[in-house]
Amino acid sequence: MATVSLEKLVKRYGSLDVVHGIDLDVADREFIALVGPSGCGKSTTLRMIAGLEPISGGELRIGGRVVNDLPPRARNISMVFQSYALYPHMTVRENMGFSLKIAGKAPAEITRQVDEAAKTLDLTRLLDRRPSQLSGGQRQRVAMGRAIVRHPEVFLFDEPLSNLDAQLRTQMRTEIKKLHAKVQSTVIYVTHDQVEAMTLADRIVIMRDGHIEQVGSPDEVFRRPATKFVAGFIGSPPMNLRDAEIDAGRIVFANGESLPLPHQFEGRVESGRKITFGLRPDDLYPAGHGLHAGHETEVHDSRLKVTITEPLGNETLIFAEFGGGEWVGRMLNPRPLHTGEVVGFRFDLSQAHLFDRDTGRTLRG
Repeated sequence: MATVSLEKLVKRYGSLDVVHGIDLDVADREFIALVGPSGCGKSTTLRMIAGLEPISGGELRIGGRVVNDLPPRARNISMVFQSYALYPHMTVRENMGFSLKIAGKAPAEITRQVDEAAKTLDLTRLLDRRPSQLSGGQRQRVAMGRAIVRHPEVFLFDEPLSNLDAQLRTQMRTEIKKLHAKVQSTVIYVTHDQVEAMTLADRIVIMRDGHIEQVGSPDEVFRRPATKFVAGFIGSPPMNLRDAEIDAGRIVFANGESLPLPHQFEGRVESGRKITFGLRPDDLYPAGHGLHAGHETEVHDSRLKVTITEPLGNETLIFAEFGGGEWVGRMLNPRPLHTGEVVGFRFDLSQAHLFDRDTGRTLRG
């Protein structure tokens, strides 16, 4: 397998830059996910790595070799597309072995490699079927098998699960994770689905408007977001984010309601500073019904009016009014709540975030 290095990588269409000189190093056998909203440049970046889009500037290395001007077939990569891209008139075996046949491999070698990949992906019993006889999940496994047989240095995945229903997506996430554990390949995986990124990747690259906002492990980007954008993008439901101002050691919101300044920010933010306050729904909950119940180190209690609830079985999302807006909290071990009911809520301020309102950068240090 191989490392992948992007140095000041640029993609330009005419006078418009869509990828703005990004830097990224992917380690050998690492699983990296590129995630971000539509139009952020993640698929364009992947296509430049694959050789499907020309590079406008910067340098791309695969396995230490500069590949900017090499065609896709010379880069020793395999790509799995969203659309499967299977030949409908060929059997599974023929689809999986087609690239080896084109490369002039001996029939016995093609059979051996296809059988090996089929066993890895539990496709052996399907080798004589055609794509029309397969489910969506099976077709995607065939597309992965076609990539595996070539033994590439790097696997590229471009939103491979977006055409599947929710249950199949969950199943295929597990299949991809098992596959990576078996073949120990270097993987670059593009998705708009943060759950896929969080569950699959060793590190997540969060992109916005052609820039990289943050690179980190799933835990790092969730618990220590570098920017307000990352804080709002990662997490479901997203972090509560509200504009406020620091005043005499308190965080004051637009309607005058306030919270004490968390200890970790004392001495970091001066009075009068305009900030955005962030708190995840896990850290706002009816007293006694939260993830941190019994372990809170810095809490603030307040009574809030419930506006709506969303029961989810073993938990309930609660929307409540505070600070001139609506906040969402998560209640574990749910009890019935009614719209308009006033409930005692607990803010776990040890888990709070502050962002500079102008730059969007974290103030945690």
